[in-house]
Amino acid sequence: MKAIPVGPGLKKGLKKVWIPIVLVVVLAVSGLVVSRLHKMFASQDLNAGAGAGIEIVQFNPKVMVYDVDGAPGTTAQISYFDPDAKVHYITAPLPWSITLSTTLPAVSASLMAQTDGDQISCRVTVNGTVREEQSANGINAQTYCLVKSA
Repeated sequence: MKAIPVGPGLKKGLKKVWIPIVLVVVLAVSGLVVSRLHKMFASQDLNAGAGAGIEIVQFNPKVMVYDVDGAPGTTAQISYFDPDAKVHYITAPLPWSITLSTTLPAVSASLMAQTDGDQISCRVTVNGTVREEQSANGINAQTYCLVKSA
């Protein structure tokens, strides 16, 4: 059998492009095979109607009330978490109260207070139920209330 003469330019060009050509052919054939297998085994979206009959029911928001009490005429330095877990620092005359509301399924309530008087108490109420109540006596009394999951 006689060899077909190939010019040096053609040999050089084939050496550079044969790998990309083989890669394109392999990808095309594998894509065709996967497409045929999907059609053969009836692959379809089995979850197309999932959740169609589910009704989303609104629920009542959680209402948290922070209360700090002490001797009349005294002030307190108060820090507390809001429902988004942001810390707020304030100085307020006693008694002090704030009401916070959220639709989150669970929140942590944290309240810390220190007075310039000799008695202080704190209370955390969630949806009308007292969940935590603490008090302290002494010079510059300090107390905290913590509800891990409300």
